[in-house]
Amino acid sequence: MLKRLLKPIIYLLLAGTLIVVVCFLTFNQWLNEPLSVDEKTIIRINPGDTLSKISYQLEKDGFLKHPQWLILYAKITKKTALEVGEYKLPTQVTPKTLLDTFRDGEVVSYQLTLVEGKTFKDYLKVLSQQEKLEHKLGNKTFDEIKQLLELDIKHPEGWFYPDTYQYIAGSSDADILLRAHNRMKQVLDEEWSKRAKNLPYKNAYEALIMASIIEKETGVAYERPEISGVFVRRLQRGMRLQTDPTIIYGLGDKYKGNIRRKHLRQATPYNTYVIDGLPPTPIAMSGRAAINAALHPAKGKTLFFVAKGDGSHQFSETLVQHNKAVQEYQIKNKAKDYRSSPK
Repeated sequence: MLKRLLKPIIYLLLAGTLIVVVCFLTFNQWLNEPLSVDEKTIIRINPGDTLSKISYQLEKDGFLKHPQWLILYAKITKKTALEVGEYKLPTQVTPKTLLDTFRDGEVVSYQLTLVEGKTFKDYLKVLSQQEKLEHKLGNKTFDEIKQLLELDIKHPEGWFYPDTYQYIAGSSDADILLRAHNRMKQVLDEEWSKRAKNLPYKNAYEALIMASIIEKETGVAYERPEISGVFVRRLQRGMRLQTDPTIIYGLGDKYKGNIRRKHLRQATPYNTYVIDGLPPTPIAMSGRAAINAALHPAKGKTLFFVAKGDGSHQFSETLVQHNKAVQEYQIKNKAKDYRSSPK
């Protein structure tokens, strides 16, 4: 009886072993067979995506066969974790190396630049134009943005650092804005701690206001400390700043490209031809150089300056000298090659 049963059992064991070997070889072949990708293939993993979802999407897109095998292999090898982002797949990527790519691979990064001298409104527009960002800010008011980002500021202008920011797909516009805010706080604290003595500022925020004016008035970088010196001396002597960029900011959408006499007399919180001292908030975003200039004004006696047309300015110590410079460069303003800023 035992002998009669032994033979079928051996056949069954051999058959089972053969099936296991075939399955193993088939699985191993699949595991190491390159996927149908090229150098342009990019796979995006969003927050909340699972390996199961990504595997079946790869099958749907024609890149992967037997997605359930990939899921099984990932569970066996404990490689189910996914990092959010976009991955550029190597042309020889296999199901086996695919999991390593999702876990340790280089994520495709993007960048955007927030430019000095622009406003908060400008920054929101730039962020809204980034296709790879998740848009959380939308049409939110500043109060709503302030609550979303938990910002401890009363007014947004000036509080976001101009720089080039790297990000990956799946990041949000709110992420970038918060990074810019934290960076500005850091830079302002660093520069304020190294400020010159006897400056006419009550706090770092007033220095940030001055920096924004310097940023808007500067046509060539080397003049920032000199422009700062003029404005600081004016504040120290109780003179009004009388700077056009503050008028333009105060006019907002009403500004149509030219400052008229009525604008010089128009009462707004930002019209430094009318108000004493600094405007209530910054008028633009300032870079480190402008902040540094506000805190380290050039020494001297100049109290006036006028644009020369090449981006630089003519500085004067007296009103008589200034009026002559205004007459000279206003006449040049009519020439065809006049420029208010560098080419």
